[in-house]
Amino acid sequence: MTERFDCYYCRDNLHGKKYIKKDEKHVCTKCFDKLCANTCAECRRPIGADAKELNHKNRHWHEDCFRCAKCYKPLANEPFSARDDGKIMCGKCGSREDGNRCQACYKVVMPGTQNVEYKKKVWHEECFTCFECKQPIRSQSFLNKGDDIYCGPCHDKKFAKKCFHCKQPITSGGISYQDQPWHSECFVCRTCRKNLAGTRFTSHEEHVYCVDCYKTSVAKQCNGCKNPITGFGHGTNVVNYEGHSWHEYCFNCKKCSLSLANKRFVINGENIYCPDCAKKL
Repeated sequence: MTERFDCYYCRDNLHGKKYIKKDEKHVCTKCFDKLCANTCAECRRPIGADAKELNHKNRHWHEDCFRCAKCYKPLANEPFSARDDGKIMCGKCGSREDGNRCQACYKVVMPGTQNVEYKKKVWHEECFTCFECKQPIRSQSFLNKGDDIYCGPCHDKKFAKKCFHCKQPITSGGISYQDQPWHSECFVCRTCRKNLAGTRFTSHEEHVYCVDCYKTSVAKQCNGCKNPITGFGHGTNVVNYEGHSWHEYCFNCKKCSLSLANKRFVINGENIYCPDCAKKL
């Protein structure tokens, strides 16, 4: 006589019938569906004995119910992510929901795509553009002004000091003369083009000259000694009278050599005399 083999719940004989073993108990399919089946986390219906069941972290689904909550793609054989709110998502939708968002377009920066990270923020590569020209920075160097990003040329054009001579931006180095910035290569003698950085020079009518060119091209000639009046070295003071100029030390009486700077004098031809010597002429 064959030993009885019954369903734990309904005591129906299970010989030759389909059954499920649940917690060491043998259960017929009818009782399993009614009393033991897990509830699908998606549709909230029992997952019967004949249904294929999927589970993740103590949650259960029918195979057909295990889909992305966003795009409804079946995930039975696909990678997925489980969010804190209980939703299951495919990798693509999960990245869109949880991934970093571009600081320019506010769309998600998908993993594996070209992007730029700067100061703990992220941009799509094509969204990381110069504030001025709107062109993507890509592999160029860039500078920031506050929260705005500039490519090198636009930053120089907008913010760099302009050379007093050529009016172009000074990107590095440079010199200052009379509170005006110059490129060092622009600070040259107007006549001979000699670079004047670190050398003696003078200016005339907004142009700069080396000492030699100033003497020969610009400086007035002393009416006394016939040498240039440069203002360099000894005798920087000048006496001007009726279109003629003298070094102060050359402005002396022709006869007695008395210095006549800041004194009365008499001119006879190209010569100057003190009043006493003029009377004797």
